[in-house]
Amino acid sequence: MTELVDHPETDQLLPMPKDWQRALAVVAHPDDLEYGCAAAIAVWTDGGRDVSYLLASRGEAGIDTLAPAECAPLREREQRASAAVVGVSTVEFLDHRDGVIEYGIALRRDIAAAIRRHRPELVITLNHRDTWGGTAWNTPDHRAVGRATLDAAADAGNRWIFPELITDQGLEPWNGVRWVAVAGSTDPTHAVDATDGLERSVQSLLEHRTYIDVLTDEDPEAYCRSFLVGAAEAAGTRFGGKPAVTFEVFGR
Repeated sequence: MTELVDHPETDQLLPMPKDWQRALAVVAHPDDLEYGCAAAIAVWTDGGRDVSYLLASRGEAGIDTLAPAECAPLREREQRASAAVVGVSTVEFLDHRDGVIEYGIALRRDIAAAIRRHRPELVITLNHRDTWGGTAWNTPDHRAVGRATLDAAADAGNRWIFPELITDQGLEPWNGVRWVAVAGSTDPTHAVDATDGLERSVQSLLEHRTYIDVLTDEDPEAYCRSFLVGAAEAAGTRFGGKPAVTFEVFGR
């Protein structure tokens, strides 16, 4: 297993582990992965790895001018199109309510069930901490889903936690998760060279066109490119100067 160490801001980040075949990415909303780590996912799928997406909600509360019943199917379609750009064909939704996702037993059970179904070695999620650094407050949904994912990685391997997953769904324990990688963390430990996936990450985020159109007055492609390229180049200062996607990796 790759050694996990703490890194001050000036330390170089470690390369992400490569000895895995299946990953499950678990986030709260459509577009979370596109803002967080789609370039890395493109690189992984190019290399023959299997990545699946699990979203706790359909992002139905994300657009003020669209009622949730109208917004949800639109954002689901955009998410599926977005995933396809980076080589992901399996996209599942849990139907927790956008904006009021609660950390707790129900969410942990749902994520543990998905981990047992997909049997990943790597689980990916988004920043579970209170802030994005300093006073940039994180959303309740991100915090709830991130924390529940970290916990569910262990729940999935214990037959006495959620035994109903065995009796009701036939989902035997899966104790094969080796790492949980948190994208968007303020304390990253590892990174992926994003060079070969960066352009597709821009196109992937651009698939969320309805959301982006109400988010910014900028040209949508210029907005996506500026955000993602800028973030990758900034991360690259701690990864040998290569554009990078960073993760805080928790070993198991």
